[in-house]
Amino acid sequence: MGIIDKFRLDGKVAWVTGASYGLGLAYAEAFAEVGAKIVFNDINQELVDRGLAAYKEKGIDAYGAVCDVTNEDQVNAFVKDVEEKIGTIDILVNNAGIIKRIPMIEMTKAQWDQVINVDLTGPFICSKAVLPKMIEKRSGKIINACSMMSELGRETVAAYAAAKGGLKMLTKNICSEYGQYNIQCNAIGPGYIATPQTAPLREKQPDGSMHPFDRFIRSKTPAQRWGQTEDLQGLAVFLASPASDFINGQVVYIDGGILAYIGQDPSQLDESKFADVQEKEHVKVADQ
Repeated sequence: MGIIDKFRLDGKVAWVTGASYGLGLAYAEAFAEVGAKIVFNDINQELVDRGLAAYKEKGIDAYGAVCDVTNEDQVNAFVKDVEEKIGTIDILVNNAGIIKRIPMIEMTKAQWDQVINVDLTGPFICSKAVLPKMIEKRSGKIINACSMMSELGRETVAAYAAAKGGLKMLTKNICSEYGQYNIQCNAIGPGYIATPQTAPLREKQPDGSMHPFDRFIRSKTPAQRWGQTEDLQGLAVFLASPASDFINGQVVYIDGGILAYIGQDPSQLDESKFADVQEKEHVKVADQ
């Protein structure tokens, strides 16, 4: 097999959870480009329909259905349905996730439970559902959506950080238990990515200055920019492909260098050099 061929996913069935839009859609789009069959789920029919329309627009023949990743019965039924209609799942991306920005002492247990259930228990349930067939085939790829909060804390994200830290260790444990069956479980840890959801944090202020959070992120990032969804696609394909068959239990951060850098004084950031970049980032996000 040539080196380029090792990155192909021809005929592989890739399930990306919560992939109606955003990063999940970007992962699935990349997989489709290198030959994978795409299946996805989301929490309600409206989101599934949104996803199906997005895939159709991109020329991707995807299969989508309603499935709550925190409901084991629904997950098992979804996996069985996919196996009957599409084929055995070869690649699972545990992408579905939520965040609640609430100070810890103000967060209710119900709010805590919701974040933990979606961001940590969901990947456990989905992985558990696909692992038996992967063990049987002696082949499989599981990719978890970790975060910089798998390594760092930040105010108001106690539940999210706890879940993503737990997901990092679940990644390592799946590797430890099932690596002997030629199953690789790794994780992607995105930094701050320019998406429609984060667009308000990059908007210029009424006086023309940078948004304070935009300034903060750029000052903490050696690349001095936000990531784009395409920055994540190469790694996703690599971790889903035969090219990564001897990489297991790892979390790879795509953060422009934030975790390696103590940062600079935000007030010293030169706003003038970001004017063109901000406009380009705005156009990219608007096109997504």
